[in-house]
Amino acid sequence: MVTYVGVSEIARLVRRVGIEPLLTRLAAYIREDFLRWERFEKSARLASHSPHGVIELMPTCDGTLYAFKFVNGHPGNTAHGKLTVTALGVLADVATGYPLLLSELTIATALRTAATSALAASVMARKDAKSMAIIGNGAQSEFQVLAFRALLGINEVRAFDTDAAATEKLIGNLAGVPGLVITPAASAEEAVRGADIVTTATADKALAEVLDPGLVEPGMHINALGGDCPGKTELHPDVLRAARVVVEFEPQTRIEGDIQQVGSAFPVIELWRVLSGEVAGRESRDQVTVFDSVGFAIEDFSTLRLIRDLCADSPESGTIDLLPPPDTDPKDLYRLVAG
Repeated sequence: MVTYVGVSEIARLVRRVGIEPLLTRLAAYIREDFLRWERFEKSARLASHSPHGVIELMPTCDGTLYAFKFVNGHPGNTAHGKLTVTALGVLADVATGYPLLLSELTIATALRTAATSALAASVMARKDAKSMAIIGNGAQSEFQVLAFRALLGINEVRAFDTDAAATEKLIGNLAGVPGLVITPAASAEEAVRGADIVTTATADKALAEVLDPGLVEPGMHINALGGDCPGKTELHPDVLRAARVVVEFEPQTRIEGDIQQVGSAFPVIELWRVLSGEVAGRESRDQVTVFDSVGFAIEDFSTLRLIRDLCADSPESGTIDLLPPPDTDPKDLYRLVAG
């Protein structure tokens, strides 16, 4: 039997642990795995693009465990009452090839994206950062706000979305969080004015310019999430050219991230080098920094590891018979179907 964690199970797990403690622990798992960077097999994800969106496979392995995620990105889905992003994942034992865990990763991807964002900001944003603007208040927004609150102590947030109902949803969902103040903004310009950190999390598959150079202030840290496939961006190219840019896995981000706009010679730094202390995330107080995040398989590996650990001997997981029973004769598979 294989451990199974569905949407109901992950929701119970989050409620039991608490979302902010869970985000903090997940960030620690991601950091731990990024510091083992050289042990992992790494490749850009395998993507199948269509006019409606993209379906991707994201594999990685550290020599002991193997993981993959199946994930889609379809921005038009919300018009039909469907999620933009859904995902599932598998964690397997390298020594036997047997799957150990099958888990939903739709909710878990939102958690890991937020945890990675805040982890990167913890080594890139100014240490005295107090306020954040979030542009794009859809499915990611609550997780982002809570991750930055948990890891950086951010409690002042200005929120903008072209859909005012999305901003109302964000404010309503987090209304009970002690000390957190979310203020709606009438425009992106109003949201980012004076913000220490700016998160862009828009969904449209377009060469958009959510932030242009006129909106960027000295010392700002930009957490860019929405530019995550070819032909989909959020930042004006000149914002990137004037900033210190950190990415997860350079070969993948060159194809999918905002840096797809500025050419292969444009210099970037991989996040693991900053987390390890090899290079600085920020060189001066007034420097503008950008985390051009597209999501990477090691983050999903870390997430599946954490789910496995949290579900050990807990009521949040079940089992599913993806494998023949342990007493099956390995040379007589036919017996299972012969009756």
